[in-house]
Amino acid sequence: MMLFFLLLPAFAMFIVSQLNIRRFKRILTFLSLTILLPIIHLFGAQKPYHVWGDYLVADELSTYVLLVSSIVGIGVTMAMLTLNKHVTITGTDYRKFYRFFALFWMGLTISILANNMGIYWIGLETATLSTVYMIKTNHTKAAHKEAWNYMIVGAIGVSLVLFGIIMMYASAKPILGEEAMDFSKLLSHAKQIPSPFLFEIGFALTSIGMFVKMGFFPMTLWLANIERSAYYPVGALFSGILESAVIIGFFRFSEIAAIINKAHLFVFIFTYTLITIFIISFLIYRAKDFIRLFSLSGIEHMALIILFWVSGGTFAALLHFGAHAFLKPALFLSTGVLESRGKYKIAGALRGYHGVRGKLFYLLTSLFLLAIISLPPSPMFFSEIYGFGAMIEVAKKSQYLLPMIFAILVLLLLLSIIFYKFTEIYQSMKYEGEESTKVVYTTEVVAFIMFATALLFLLSPWAFDYLRGITI
Repeated sequence: MMLFFLLLPAFAMFIVSQLNIRRFKRILTFLSLTILLPIIHLFGAQKPYHVWGDYLVADELSTYVLLVSSIVGIGVTMAMLTLNKHVTITGTDYRKFYRFFALFWMGLTISILANNMGIYWIGLETATLSTVYMIKTNHTKAAHKEAWNYMIVGAIGVSLVLFGIIMMYASAKPILGEEAMDFSKLLSHAKQIPSPFLFEIGFALTSIGMFVKMGFFPMTLWLANIERSAYYPVGALFSGILESAVIIGFFRFSEIAAIINKAHLFVFIFTYTLITIFIISFLIYRAKDFIRLFSLSGIEHMALIILFWVSGGTFAALLHFGAHAFLKPALFLSTGVLESRGKYKIAGALRGYHGVRGKLFYLLTSLFLLAIISLPPSPMFFSEIYGFGAMIEVAKKSQYLLPMIFAILVLLLLLSIIFYKFTEIYQSMKYEGEESTKVVYTTEVVAFIMFATALLFLLSPWAFDYLRGITI
């Protein structure tokens, strides 16, 4: 029954998007608000909560990720009400966006709650395919080209994930039989897996597939190209929600891999993420527009979340995940106003705001830009302190203490390059260039206030205690 209520808002959204009725945008936005109701009920239920047998199970981790994703989804759909004020979009394209958003939400919900590797992959594939059509709602040659590029890159990513899942299943099948697809059974029997090497190879392939979908090395620029070509709400969904389905899978797979051989896991992930951040830092340094800047920054933050997680900084990773999930979609949505109808000039972008809505937009966007580079009191400031603390603890326990400390210093140096670039852009937005009047709408400000409230809640002692108590 709970599964029915979780999927009902998305199903209703899909039906309404097929109908030619007046005020359909407001109806669809209202339906998006209802996705939060069953999740709130799930949040208060005793865990683990079996949504559908042993196949879909809600634990503390999946409920947290689902709650964060629902808040982001609501914020994006609220900002969608005024999308036609900033770009050229027809009513048919609006309906198409919501139609595939509904399918996207169904796939996302299934992948987040999945306790079965096969079902997880099905949910991830559903979410991936639906976003292809969201990109194509922008009828330009660039958007259609990037939609095909995403189809190809996404197919590579999910194929690697699927092949890795098959190998991990094969490694545990001798002791678990058909239950070797079950995340919880794999976790509890990880030490008894007869072919640990086969599992590690499968995990590596699955991780690389997930990294490809998040824009990690070696396929880095495709994500920024897609988000530049699509409408900005699509970029907000990519950065704030689609990553949720990917990251929770990595969390579950990596916990099993850590029991099998934690040293192998840490070295593999640390090396991969360090190479990714090295490339990203210089791409950000050369970024010339908002969408590419925010997109590349999102890749950097996902790399940090993964690095904190495998270092044992579970609290830091989850806090950083929540902060990123609220900050980055807000910044993507702000580009509808900042870019002044497609003219993406960084200089003077934070000038020309009038009235209560304009001043609120200016204030919140400024705070979001400063929070994304981890200036206090941003939640990212605290998550990075705890995260790097966990990495240093790992280094102290390692026999390669000096190389590890050196690698951490290199990582901090790369992050300082990103910090410098964002600071330079913020100064240019505020103090340089010509001032032009920009219009801000009520629903956009409401969405921003919702994101700001969620960020403040992440800083509360209750939220800190809750995140510290999350385990797999």
